[in-house]
Amino acid sequence: MAVETKEYRAEAKFQRVSPQKARLVLDLIKGRGVQEALETAAFTKKRIAPVIHKLLTSAVDNAKYVAEERGVDLDVDNLYVKQALANDGPRMKRIRPAPMGRAFRYQRRLAHIVVSVAERGNGASLVTKVEEPAAVEAKPVKKAKAVAAKKPAAKKAAAPKATKKAKE
Repeated sequence: MAVETKEYRAEAKFQRVSPQKARLVLDLIKGRGVQEALETAAFTKKRIAPVIHKLLTSAVDNAKYVAEERGVDLDVDNLYVKQALANDGPRMKRIRPAPMGRAFRYQRRLAHIVVSVAERGNGASLVTKVEEPAAVEAKPVKKAKAVAAKKPAAKKAAAPKATKKAKE
């Protein structure tokens, strides 16, 4: 019987930042413990960082609320950021004045940011141990004969072509 880990999420839609810029901060917190992720978001010097901090706090509060409603034991210290996404939102088309009465179009990008937290399993950690297989008989390795690499013969430099002035 597999134990399912419940995900708790929070979304912030229509944020006035490009998804690419939001992903810079989200990549810093992805996979970290909630406390460490909150500290990272609090001290990151990006304009979207306070929004992500608030969103992460909201996801943790959602986890507490849902666990209390369903009567599930939830260890908040054991939560980690399972998923952090910044998807494209709609684009706002704008016009910038250009020389000689013309206009250039540009797009203001919006992002939908999703943060989900989950509780780490009891045995799960960031470091996993790899068990070595039982003693395997080592076969003697045949040494390859050293083959002398032949260098290609050096090419002779071509004589420079005579110019018209030199011919006259």
